[in-house]
Amino acid sequence: MSAIELVSSVKSFEGEQRIYKHASAVLGCEMHFSIYLPAASLAGQDCPLMYWLSGLTCTEKNFIEKSGFQRYASEHGLIVVGPDTSPRGEGVADDEGYDLGQGAGFYVNATEGEWAKHFKMYDYVVKELPGVINGNFGVNGHVGICGHSMGGHGALTIALKNPGMFKSVSAMSPIVAPTQVPWGEKALGAYLGDDREAWEAHDAVCLVKGAEERLHLLIDQGTADDFLEEQLRPELLTAACEAAGHSYELRLREGYDHGYYYVASFIGEHIAYHAGVLGGG
Repeated sequence: MSAIELVSSVKSFEGEQRIYKHASAVLGCEMHFSIYLPAASLAGQDCPLMYWLSGLTCTEKNFIEKSGFQRYASEHGLIVVGPDTSPRGEGVADDEGYDLGQGAGFYVNATEGEWAKHFKMYDYVVKELPGVINGNFGVNGHVGICGHSMGGHGALTIALKNPGMFKSVSAMSPIVAPTQVPWGEKALGAYLGDDREAWEAHDAVCLVKGAEERLHLLIDQGTADDFLEEQLRPELLTAACEAAGHSYELRLREGYDHGYYYVASFIGEHIAYHAGVLGGG
């Protein structure tokens, strides 16, 4: 387990919002992650934990600065951890587009070309980061995962692929079917190559068909989202859940778009949902 170094810490709702950095062996670069520690955690109590996965172009800072989640995490005694969205730094492959390369890791393990060296965000989120968190902070083993957009894709697919790891999962404006939309086709083609069957292992619509664990899927979506019809397509996931008998709830938010005003409007409901399942206050 790599040593972590505190980058910043500020008091927020009687807890502390911190950012740490560490040398990632999985990604081969320095990585940053955010962690909110509620007052109970600071007092030495083991607390439930929720991972937050952010979307395209984001770092570990967007969510903690724009969503206002700290108020709700404090109320429920929930630790919230948010990694960066990709490896970064000199020597890490990148692309001119916002939807590929740095800031766009898509939570997969790349196997192709220059991407294969560093872009292992799946292993980072599933293996390395949990080891870092569990080894340094007081968590009680009750873990949930949530994300937005590309991060919603990551939250759903990682939860579906790792039975027993999470007790709760939710997603805000997720990319539910990356094998069928332009964002996903571009990223998965670059990172995983031309074999579309390999892509299906990172597609929530495909994964619900054979999911070993039937975690309830809570999906949130704004109806005025500019990406709704071309990139997000939640109806594909709800149809797959119906066909497979997989529990889900789709909450449509009338008039809301894709951005952080939307996230801030409903993150309290998601925190409450996870706390209810995980046993927070």
